[in-house]
Amino acid sequence: MVLKTPPIPEPGEHLWLREPAELDAWIAAVPDGTPVAIDSEFERTSTFFAIPGLVQIATEDSARLVEPAAVEGSAAFRTWLGDPTQPKWLYAMSEDIELFREWLGESVAGALDIQIAAALAGEGMSVGYARLVEALFGVALGKEETRSDWLRRPLSEAQQRYALADVLYLIPMAGYLLERLDQLGLKTALAEESDRFVHDLQSQSSPERYYLRLRGGWRLSRSQQDALQALCEWREKEARKRDKPRSRLVSDKMLLEVAGRMPTELGHFSGLRELNPVVVRKHGEAMLACIEGSRQRSEPLASYIDGPLTQREQTVYSEVKGLVQQCCESGSIPPEFFAPRKKLEAAVREGIQQQSVPELLASGWRGELLQRCMPDLQRIFQSSSKSTQAQ
Repeated sequence: MVLKTPPIPEPGEHLWLREPAELDAWIAAVPDGTPVAIDSEFERTSTFFAIPGLVQIATEDSARLVEPAAVEGSAAFRTWLGDPTQPKWLYAMSEDIELFREWLGESVAGALDIQIAAALAGEGMSVGYARLVEALFGVALGKEETRSDWLRRPLSEAQQRYALADVLYLIPMAGYLLERLDQLGLKTALAEESDRFVHDLQSQSSPERYYLRLRGGWRLSRSQQDALQALCEWREKEARKRDKPRSRLVSDKMLLEVAGRMPTELGHFSGLRELNPVVVRKHGEAMLACIEGSRQRSEPLASYIDGPLTQREQTVYSEVKGLVQQCCESGSIPPEFFAPRKKLEAAVREGIQQQSVPELLASGWRGELLQRCMPDLQRIFQSSSKSTQAQ
């Protein structure tokens, strides 16, 4: 399938919005309900927070390059970001969503991730923007500007063309994919998955929950995971306060080793391989305080890091995965998108514990697709729970 290539305008001052009033006026001119493509360019090499370098916006008829200062000063843009009735098209939107939340303090509503649309339409899992442009338009986008300096001014003409292409191809791409999803009955799935993605990003950004992202944490005991949670929360808040990358303070490996050893005095740090003396000198007392505080915790953590599935859980997982694959094949949906391994493992544990089909598989578009398999799923979880309890 080769779509009509959108015209990329020649770079020039007429494409720039440099003042808040100019951005407000552009937004006011967009008819209600008109989808707008959004992208951003930023730098994050030696800071915790991304430094915005450029925001790109486009409709079918108009594209603009927006200075960060104009975005910061535009009340209309902030209102518009949070308006769920205003469709916003983004591609692989996690970094853009995080940027707007941390930079502007705004949560994005009404966002559709066109990378998710591509997966649902059978174009591939996590397919890159340039690759999809080449597949749908037959155009090879240049990669020269991918890592260029977006904070410098003026931007080169090559940078401006690159930035415009990021939103101008997105408009016809999204239109084509949404039409495909409409034919497949999956437009609701795109909206649900995009909303779920934004919600998951929001919950993952909480300093209190960062420990859940550390690989290998499942090997720790519950008391050690209590310490790991406290250590990660401290580092997250400290990194934000100092605007420094997490690894510049204490690496994940260091935190895992400290939590595993549970030191009670500075001298105990000397035997830890991952911890160098500079880190101990700067942050040793703070880490000891975190560990001691975790010992005083009166309530258990809301969530502990799960280890690999038990043999029985793995058996249930395989049965459920087989049913999911059957339903996905009938609906032409990649099984790895429908239920990624990590999510399906969590769902299997939930289903065994509750003796019922877990929410991930029972609700929304997944529940509709699995409707004919629901009795079999219910039987699996009810019988597996009884078997597990008998072990």
